[in-house]
Amino acid sequence: MRVGESVPGLFVVGTDTGVGKTYVAARIAAALCRAGKKVGVYKPTASGCRRVSGELVSDDALALWEAAGKPESLEAVCPQRFFAPLAPHLAAREEGKEIDAALLRQGLKVWQQISEIIIVEGAGGLMSPLGDHEYVADLAADFGFPLVVVAPNRIGVINSTLLTIKAAAARSKPLTVAGIVLNDVQQSDADPSIHSNHRQLELHCDMPVLAQLGHGAADFDTAVDWMSLADALR
Repeated sequence: MRVGESVPGLFVVGTDTGVGKTYVAARIAAALCRAGKKVGVYKPTASGCRRVSGELVSDDALALWEAAGKPESLEAVCPQRFFAPLAPHLAAREEGKEIDAALLRQGLKVWQQISEIIIVEGAGGLMSPLGDHEYVADLAADFGFPLVVVAPNRIGVINSTLLTIKAAAARSKPLTVAGIVLNDVQQSDADPSIHSNHRQLELHCDMPVLAQLGHGAADFDTAVDWMSLADALR
């Protein structure tokens, strides 16, 4: 049985780092909370954390936790945190540590006990390394949750989104992709591609653009039943 099989969930992954994955994941969690669901939020590991009173705090984990209504504890949201702004396994080595691969998976169990749905946010893109021989895709496979691909609304998004989807499909046991969220990462409309990217993603990616999220917007442009989506693709 896969780690996440007992409770439905969604695994939020970006086409790259810095595409607004946390913001999208937090908006999904907030929408589910408004629908009356008990939402678990889990970010297995984070780097680039800040020090607060001697403790490392992940701003991404904090945003997820607050969006979900502060369930359980902030520690449970992200149990492995590192200071250096590097890939998590490299940030861990800067501190003379290693990522605990078992804890990456076991940390989900806390949320399985108290949640109706779990939103997991990966680190970086689908093929971002979590060690010398492990990738975010491996963790997603073990959890068994369908992927929500966060695509930044800017030039080049078609290529990076297609590569992510193809990487998911190329595994020996393909990862299920629930769909794409197009995230407006820019305030300016100086990039003309932002007006055509939504339609082009629909044409080329052979899967739904679930919604678009405006820059700094509190909610998506289209209502999505995230719970039904997670349940249907289990």
